[in-house]
Amino acid sequence: MKNKDSEKIRLQKYMALCGVASRRHSEDLIRAGRVKVNGITVTRMGVLVSNEDEVTVDGVPVRKEEKKVYIMLNKPAGYVTTVSDPRGRRTVLDLIDGVGQRIYPVGRLDYDTTGLLILTNDGDFAYESTHPGKMVTKTYLAEVRGRPSGDKLEKLRSGVHIGGFITSPAEVKVVRNKENSTILEIKIHEGKNRQVRRMCDAIGHEVIKLKRTAVGNLVLGRLKEGQWRYLTPHEVKLALGREK
Repeated sequence: MKNKDSEKIRLQKYMALCGVASRRHSEDLIRAGRVKVNGITVTRMGVLVSNEDEVTVDGVPVRKEEKKVYIMLNKPAGYVTTVSDPRGRRTVLDLIDGVGQRIYPVGRLDYDTTGLLILTNDGDFAYESTHPGKMVTKTYLAEVRGRPSGDKLEKLRSGVHIGGFITSPAEVKVVRNKENSTILEIKIHEGKNRQVRRMCDAIGHEVIKLKRTAVGNLVLGRLKEGQWRYLTPHEVKLALGREK
């Protein structure tokens, strides 16, 4: 029987399983020359490794995490969704303490965006929940300036241009009309940078406030801003849209 520790997998997947970062960000670390395998710097994709190899990131050895951790955070505004920030800004990891495993955020929420953010050390989960092809829905409440017409809302539903990219059809409904603004519920399954804000800009209605309220079938609920908690196995499946 083959020893699981000796099974070879792609380096970026190995790094994700070690809790270093998502597969996509791990690829960025490799390209930047920050990863070594058995003392040799690797900058190309396709390298295969196992637990028998020595992998380091910025000189720090990494090993596959055995215990999978899944955390829900209600992100406040004023935090960047990264593990570290070269500009010295507060990161979402500054809100998490007492967790023994190395974790990283799944996807991103903008600096000024609040709401549901998942952090984990499970690279497969991060891939499943963020890859557009997996069609995991993200739900947002967006307060926009003014009152979008029916035609403009239909543009959001059918897809809009946001800088060389046409968004996939979105689910959009009016939650409430205020005196000078409108609260919209917007559901998308993509994750382009600042996508919801750019979608609303494309129809001429700037976003004033933005909050993510659900990922898949996992709902933020009553968790207060800045607080976090562990997810149950059932909630992990909810986040992937596999259960209701």
